[in-house]
Amino acid sequence: MPFITKALVLVAIALFMTVGVYGLVAAIVKLDDMGAYLLGLEGDAQWRRLQRWFGDRLLSFAPWLMKALGIVGTVAMFMVGGGILLHGVHAAEEAVAAAAAQWAGIAGVGPLLSALTPTLAGAALGVVAGAVAVGVVGGVQRLRGA
Repeated sequence: MPFITKALVLVAIALFMTVGVYGLVAAIVKLDDMGAYLLGLEGDAQWRRLQRWFGDRLLSFAPWLMKALGIVGTVAMFMVGGGILLHGVHAAEEAVAAAAAQWAGIAGVGPLLSALTPTLAGAALGVVAGAVAVGVVGGVQRLRGA
């Protein structure tokens, strides 16, 4: 394909993903506002009762969703950070690849274990690196406060 076609497709995907991701984030942030609005609607018609019921459910669901996203986001950051660190240390990346190759030989679950090995290794390395960073920051704060 010509360069201009590739560039235009890349720009279109980038715009679509940006608008989509930020739109989804905006909807999640405003979820409780939507629920409060629906819950505040007046009227006795069946449609209004359904809207209030749905608004009540949104208000109940929003805090749970935010807590879950906080946990999932933290795990994702550990996985991404650990993966970046893993790719930065060639010997560690090779060791993980060798382990994944060994897991692949196990009958039945080998391919799954092999596929999960780099992700789990990255997550573990991310947790270790995060713990070290927290320890260093905590130590520096204690020294500054003393």
